[in-house]
Amino acid sequence: MIVVTGANGVLGRGVVEHLLGLVPADRIGVSVRDPDAAADLAERGVRVRRGDFTEPATLVEAFAGAEQVLVVSANALGEAARAQHRTAIEGAAAAGAGRIVYTSHQGARPDSPFAAAPDHAAAEEVLASTGVPWTSLRNGFYASTVPMLLGDAASSGDLRLPADGPVAWTTREDLAGAIARLLVDGPPDGPTGPLTGPAAVDMATVAEIAGEVTGRPIRRIVVDDDEYRTTLTGHGVPAEAADMLVGMFAASRRGDFAPSGPMLADLLGRPATSVREVLGAALSPTR
Repeated sequence: MIVVTGANGVLGRGVVEHLLGLVPADRIGVSVRDPDAAADLAERGVRVRRGDFTEPATLVEAFAGAEQVLVVSANALGEAARAQHRTAIEGAAAAGAGRIVYTSHQGARPDSPFAAAPDHAAAEEVLASTGVPWTSLRNGFYASTVPMLLGDAASSGDLRLPADGPVAWTTREDLAGAIARLLVDGPPDGPTGPLTGPAAVDMATVAEIAGEVTGRPIRRIVVDDDEYRTTLTGHGVPAEAADMLVGMFAASRRGDFAPSGPMLADLLGRPATSVREVLGAALSPTR
């Protein structure tokens, strides 16, 4: 059985939906904090059990009988994230899982200025300590971030962001399909190659594409990190979230999110979704 955690979230649910097209439902289990929210999966024959990374005892039943456990990383940062990831990984190992697969991130490094990256690096260290075969999925940065970074640039004509480097933006939908295929075909050992969109682009290129999509030119204006942080918090963004965004730009400047490769497209059997396609869907007027 393949057990997927976080199946009430966007990525986890997407993986399950793709798995249902690849294997019988009785080969799929989900571990979720709220089983009622996954009732539709139970009706389709998926095993639904309660599992909470903050309650280790719940994972014993949730992970029972798993040949593979897909640990979808927690929506948390710092010590909270690290504790939850450790609990989930060690719980999967204790349950006798044949392989633990973890949704890591491109640029997972202990010294990264992007807040989530050291947490992913710490999770990979825990994986390596279990003695169980493991795979760390080096997922690309979610492309849903791009329209958020654009903000009102399409109407104002100015995109004011810190200095950046190229990022291989990647859609959750593509990742879900690729991860499901990996789980069925057999994931590789250790960290994967980059599971990313087709090419890395910087925000100047994003501004150019967005201008072409909307028909209104957008200027890319570089602002100081501190100015950007102040602007964010002034618009009500929590300080932790503002710091994470500033850290993202800092990590991109040193190339942490730039590597791209064919692995995602190969798994999907089609080209990975491009930034132009993402912006076309997000910015084009409804016809």
